[in-house]
Amino acid sequence: MQNTDCRPAEKPRSWNASLAKYRQPNTARSVFEIIASLLPFVALWATAALLVNHGQWWGLVLTVPAAGLLVRLFMLQHDCGHGSLFSQRRLNDWTGRALGVLTFTPYDYWRRSHAIHHASTGNLDQRGIGDIDTLTVREYQALPWSGRLRYRLYRHPLVMFGLGPAWLFVCQYRLPVGMMRGGLEPWVSTLATNLCIAAMAALLIWAAGLQTFLMVQGLIILMAATAGVWLFYVQHQFEETHWSKTGEWNFQTAALEGSSHYDLPPILQWFTGNIGIHHVHHLSSKIPFYRLGEVMRDFPELRDMNRITLRQSFGCVKLVLWDEDTRRLVTFRQARTASAAA
Repeated sequence: MQNTDCRPAEKPRSWNASLAKYRQPNTARSVFEIIASLLPFVALWATAALLVNHGQWWGLVLTVPAAGLLVRLFMLQHDCGHGSLFSQRRLNDWTGRALGVLTFTPYDYWRRSHAIHHASTGNLDQRGIGDIDTLTVREYQALPWSGRLRYRLYRHPLVMFGLGPAWLFVCQYRLPVGMMRGGLEPWVSTLATNLCIAAMAALLIWAAGLQTFLMVQGLIILMAATAGVWLFYVQHQFEETHWSKTGEWNFQTAALEGSSHYDLPPILQWFTGNIGIHHVHHLSSKIPFYRLGEVMRDFPELRDMNRITLRQSFGCVKLVLWDEDTRRLVTFRQARTASAAA
């Protein structure tokens, strides 16, 4: 991973003005991106189901690109939540709600929790909503053995990228967890999405059969969910990320230093909707995903900031604790070694 001293030469808070011109969406382009993602997804789903129903089990291979397209549809929903896919709030919201049925994600509930993530990312005093649980070394060491075991299990790759994504998208999103007392909107969002998912599932089961539906839809949603959690993980859980307490916390610093540039191959950039350009996204979430590349082109100083390649990203999995002394994420072993040497 590259995280050199290549920091933007702009004055503090000047990025807000510098990026203003990139925030205007192009309605025709946004509609095209939806169609270019939705039609192939439907075609792949239907073809996979048809092949399986005719005994051609190799048709399940088509669930892989279909899962990639579902990730892309989630990124479109994500832009709707930021009000960046269209200029009109109502159009963003209803598009996001419709896409949320496909992604198993209650749009209004998710939008609120994600807004909290953007407003508090990297703030040690505001952890817990819309982010991955991260303890400091001191907090972890102060836990009883049972607490340490729970955190180790939570951070284990099989849980984080296996059971966790399945639980999050299939089970947890069926209720407004964390916002049970957050008013009517989170409940309406989750329950209405649940009803629409049930109606969609009933129609697909009628058309394709229960077994085929479970195999095709199950594989697609599980692979897409895992990919989504992986992306979110790498975007903030890297060695030289940024965490600070409220008194020291600054939005621009947290965005630039606490979010990665996940430099993926072009085909994966397309499937993930350029979300790897995450530091720019956190600087200005109103920029449509298809304009993030323009920012990187026009501001070359951003290209190497917190840059992580696909190969390098796998090393992020073992980084699990924030060391407040060295100001970096460390492994359990590194934390134990440092504690023994102290």
